[in-house]
Amino acid sequence: MRGFIKKALDKFDKLDREKIHSLLMQLALENEQYESVLDSMTDAVVVVDADNTVMFCNKAALRIVPFKTPDPLEKILWNVVDDEEIAAFFKKSLENQEQVTEEEFTLDSRGRSMIISCSILPLLWDGTIRGSLLHIEDVTRKRMEDARLRRAESLASLTTLAAGVAHEIKNPLGSIGIHIQLIQRAVEKDGCLGKETADKYLGIINEEIERLNGIIVDFLFAVRPMDIDLKETDLNRLLLDIMDFIKYEAEEARVDMLDNLGKSLPKVLLDEKFIKQAVLNIIKNALAAMPDGGTLTFTTEDEGDMVAFTLRDTGIGISEENMAKIFEPYFTTREFGSGLGLTLVYKIIREHGGEISLKSREGEGTCFTIRLPVSRKDQRQIDWKRKEA
Repeated sequence: MRGFIKKALDKFDKLDREKIHSLLMQLALENEQYESVLDSMTDAVVVVDADNTVMFCNKAALRIVPFKTPDPLEKILWNVVDDEEIAAFFKKSLENQEQVTEEEFTLDSRGRSMIISCSILPLLWDGTIRGSLLHIEDVTRKRMEDARLRRAESLASLTTLAAGVAHEIKNPLGSIGIHIQLIQRAVEKDGCLGKETADKYLGIINEEIERLNGIIVDFLFAVRPMDIDLKETDLNRLLLDIMDFIKYEAEEARVDMLDNLGKSLPKVLLDEKFIKQAVLNIIKNALAAMPDGGTLTFTTEDEGDMVAFTLRDTGIGISEENMAKIFEPYFTTREFGSGLGLTLVYKIIREHGGEISLKSREGEGTCFTIRLPVSRKDQRQIDWKRKEA
């Protein structure tokens, strides 16, 4: 249809009145069809021009966006938004031509609290910004469901952790109880306790108390919310720092580290201290899985909205039976492992809004893949061009 209209417009000066009328009717019909599609959406769509004047908004926008007037067309967007925080956000983002993904706001609407998610895409036409497209979604029910699922997940995780802590505490408590009984028997038998015997028993008791303290510290770290400070970070630079930090340990373990880091990666949002802790935990497991030496390969790759980091070892691998349990609290295949290392890695990555997965085969090594979200400033703009039929 659009191709036909364009050809007709090219010959506009040769058209008679009847054909012009037919052409205008077709244009109006096509425009009504587009508006009908947009008005059928449950999400709000607002289009502003290069001067940030509202050119179009669908019916959902009039319902979701807190406009001051029922007709916001041909007005500067932030001047007709009846919420200071949202209006200031629109003004800052549009004037700076920022691309924004899922910025959330809470507002009171018709006596109830509503959470809206706002995304802004610059509209590029032949390389020039001609305006912006705003996508605004009512995510209230979704966030309530997310919160419910998180509570259920947290309760299940806490139950598993508590069971693990109870199991871990039994051994040191039992050892402490036995050595206190030995002290009591020695006192009852001899009427006093020799220094050598006392030092021996009390030393063991102190060691077990330290074990208990370590168990509690790990447990608290696993259940407490993390105070994460997200900053735009060059992931490659961070990984190179980690590789430099562990190079002597890797050399002693006869493990070669290979750098396969991607070029020109966008920056990611992360807290360096927590991501370092997560990566180091994975590296320590990898080194332990290569007792006779091997290769540890670091790979990064740009995946658009995410940057993927892969750590591949050539170790003993993980059995299919253990794969499903690998992130569970207090699960470990190592004699002296705490069983919380990979649980904490999983928690750190999830707190960053990232994803973690692994592939492994016994005798062939293990590959961990971590995906972290890209900074908004580094997300690509969308070039919108009219396609001719």
